[in-house]
Amino acid sequence: MSAPVTTRNSPAEFNWSYSKLKNYEACPKRCYEIDIAKNVEEPQSDQLTDGNLTHAALRDRISKHTPLPEKYKDYETWALKMLTPPGKLLVEQKLAFRRDLSPCGYFDRKVWYRGICDVIKLVPPVALIVDWKTGKIVEDATQLALMAQCVFSHHPNIDRVRTEFVWLKEDATTRQDFRRDQMVNIWNNIIPRVRQFEEANRTMNFPPKPGPFCLRWCAVTACPHNGVRS
Repeated sequence: MSAPVTTRNSPAEFNWSYSKLKNYEACPKRCYEIDIAKNVEEPQSDQLTDGNLTHAALRDRISKHTPLPEKYKDYETWALKMLTPPGKLLVEQKLAFRRDLSPCGYFDRKVWYRGICDVIKLVPPVALIVDWKTGKIVEDATQLALMAQCVFSHHPNIDRVRTEFVWLKEDATTRQDFRRDQMVNIWNNIIPRVRQFEEANRTMNFPPKPGPFCLRWCAVTACPHNGVRS
């Protein structure tokens, strides 16, 4: 498949992830300070800590058959759904691809995009990707599409992918299906956003953007909007 992923005057070292793109669009300055320059460390909130522990518990339940801790027993049903045959299970896969969407190692020199899939089940020519979510339900088709592309890039025998956010606390899912031949059109919508992010990296132009993070949650204190209601 040929996809329109070439960007203009692109430095070879530019690479991105869904979270970095999302953070850039929310506030360029916050993205620069935390994700790029790493001048500021994101505080470890109780919600983030619990999310990490939940992911680790489900990872070990599925990959090592370790019983879930009592706190997460309600998620056993979801673990069993992943473990039910048929299919090859891959857990917490770090996947990356180059600008031409060809697969590469996560830290390869020419890596362009990096992503992590919590659970992948391969039943060629189809696959299922599951991403565990511990927060409130927020639909995001872009993240689902990028997870699908990771699988298409690394598994050429897969033609269709079902992607799911599993909202553990709500016991609900957000689902979207992708076909390999659909991805060119999807990239046509994503590429303009990536170009803006890449241009910001090239020019080092990351202006502050007031938003909901400013009042309580932003760790970038050296900003005129920090602590100010937007």
